[in-house]
Amino acid sequence: MVQRISRAFKDISLSFDRHPVTNDILVLKNADAIKKSVRNIVQTIPSERFFNPIFGTASLLENQILIAIENYEPRVDNVQVDVDPRADQNAFEITISFNIVGQEVPPQQFSFILEATR
Repeated sequence: MVQRISRAFKDISLSFDRHPVTNDILVLKNADAIKKSVRNIVQTIPSERFFNPIFGTASLLENQILIAIENYEPRVDNVQVDVDPRADQNAFEITISFNIVGQEVPPQQFSFILEATR
């Protein structure tokens, strides 16, 4: 198998700031370009990308929470997860609703804020 080695990466800065000398749009290089790209992927909200409306952290996070609950908590069903991005706080408000299997209790619901740890 041939391993592909990239030598350099360049992306334009999405802030569209200009270089003070050349007046060109700033360029991000190598690790900075990759970090910014990953950050943009993680911070994309659903429907923000016109041709890929399900792309975005909130929808991925919602799916991962549903999968985790289905895999590890068999005592609940009718699970609903609502993920509300809070971009100004760099966080998500998560609301989870479910029924407890075999119990005569009303549907359960709780909310919490999921924040970045770094």
